[in-house]
Amino acid sequence: MEKRRVVVTGLGAVTPVGNTIDTIWDNLIQGNSGIDFLTRINTEDFPAKVSGEIKDWDPSLYMEKKEAKRMDLFTQYAVASAKMAVDDAKLDITDELAPRVGVWIGSGIGGMTTYHEQFEKYQKKGYRRVSPFFVPMLIPDMAAGQVSIQLGAKGINSCSVTACASGTNSIGDAFKVIERGDADVMIAGGAEAPLTEMAFAGFSTAKALSFSDDPKTASRPFDKNRNGFVMGEGAGTLILESLESAQKRGATIYAEIVGYGSAGDAYHITAPAPEGEGAVRAMNQAIEDAGVEASAIDYINAHGTSTELNDKFETMAIKHVFGEGAYDIAVSSTKSMTGHLLGAAGAVEAIACVKAIENSIVPPTINYETPDSDCDLDYVPNEAKQKEVNYALSNSLGFGGHNATLLFKKYES
Repeated sequence: MEKRRVVVTGLGAVTPVGNTIDTIWDNLIQGNSGIDFLTRINTEDFPAKVSGEIKDWDPSLYMEKKEAKRMDLFTQYAVASAKMAVDDAKLDITDELAPRVGVWIGSGIGGMTTYHEQFEKYQKKGYRRVSPFFVPMLIPDMAAGQVSIQLGAKGINSCSVTACASGTNSIGDAFKVIERGDADVMIAGGAEAPLTEMAFAGFSTAKALSFSDDPKTASRPFDKNRNGFVMGEGAGTLILESLESAQKRGATIYAEIVGYGSAGDAYHITAPAPEGEGAVRAMNQAIEDAGVEASAIDYINAHGTSTELNDKFETMAIKHVFGEGAYDIAVSSTKSMTGHLLGAAGAVEAIACVKAIENSIVPPTINYETPDSDCDLDYVPNEAKQKEVNYALSNSLGFGGHNATLLFKKYES
């Protein structure tokens, strides 16, 4: 059966660098960091003090207050970004269309805030004071569930939980649903709200976080002096649609999604495989899936976490896939500005790829000051680069050895 072409017709996100696509993109291009001292919790007892926190959050803009109280923050973010994306796509989910509209939204951890709050209640006051909404607020698939309910999407409804690759896997899996003909539209992305005491405790003892006391320079992917990632929160949603559906309703087409790769390291629970071997296979799969030569890739939005091993091994993986051509590709990490949004990272970074294609400009890697001999590619240091982007690749690599890659292309009818 012939594969159906799949295009991107809507975008929505809430991130540390803004709560609308225009604001987010402008800040990314300007190199403006959304990282600051964490206010959500008291960080006095933690070595990590900074985060990528959502600012000016008002759930009532997107849902009834009563509904918001029954959603963890990660679900609120997902619903908001999904509604934005649907509005952006000018998509009317009618009774007739609803069974052909699916939702696939990933989350790495789910309702961390809910768990923390309800466990405290249980300890202090017993089980009777635990909310009856505890489980539905906690489980990672509830972002997809609530988006489906709020928007009336009755097609396939799923959630990829692959740590920091969750958003990327969700978009890739949704892409394949449309490609094979099981839906005409997919609301796809990732959401995360992990800024809690336990998340900070766990990542701190794992020595994964940056302990920098300067928020604006704490996230410094590929820089020799990088010292850990900065945890962030947010959500990103893309409306994926069959080309036939988009054309039929006269939708604006931002880009085409043409490739998806997913591979396991089978190596270690947290460390990436040596030389980024799993990432190599994911990138090669995506390129092969798209049916293009590796030399066609103009831009890579790297996983680029600002940790020693990730940045080194991802660089090695890119060189392995692209050979000498790796030095001609613009490679940047928008995590230098947003922090690491965990399960939402891949979705927000996919949006950055789509916007780079649309606007012929590549966002920078900020805080790049001291070159590292292990990381010697063009990381678009500190300033955005004007460049025609016909093909953009997005990488996500997660705990558990999950590697996922998406490939977007400039749309041509």
